[in-house]
Amino acid sequence: MSSSIYGDYIKSVIRTVPDWPQPGVNFRDITPLLQNSAAFRKLIDSFVHRYQELEVDAIAAIDARGFIVGAPLAYELGCSFVPVRKKGKLPFRTISETYTLEYGESTVELHADAFREQDRIVLIDDIIATGGTMLAAASLIQRSGGHVVETATILDLPELGGSAKIREAGYSVFAVCSFTEDE
Repeated sequence: MSSSIYGDYIKSVIRTVPDWPQPGVNFRDITPLLQNSAAFRKLIDSFVHRYQELEVDAIAAIDARGFIVGAPLAYELGCSFVPVRKKGKLPFRTISETYTLEYGESTVELHADAFREQDRIVLIDDIIATGGTMLAAASLIQRSGGHVVETATILDLPELGGSAKIREAGYSVFAVCSFTEDE
């Protein structure tokens, strides 16, 4: 997995909230990153620089924090933006993929006509933890006829195993930065 030239800077702006939402968990809060205009620009630039010379047809972004990065990235790259939504949020004919969470299941959906055959898609979310959401969204894109060029995220939590699962499934992973549990 590669990281961005701004990775260390971006990482320094992300706030760690200890013991939230439960004791022993270090929550990685991207809110300060979004509130800092210079840091947010560097974040978007990290993705733009990575993908500007690839022939990308669309940015698919996962509900809801993936939208924060996905929309400006699609704008900068001059390609389309496609939301991957939580179940029941899209008004037209959809395809869906259910995946396992730590406690239960969740489902993501995509409009059935979101992509043309062989469209080249970058799939974006804010964080890779266990990888379930990213893998479900990638599966939807593949089922719709699109091709996932790469999965991308602001930060990776590699100790939770998600990025390894995504790579094992055959997808490339890009994270601007990563955190280990003890950081």
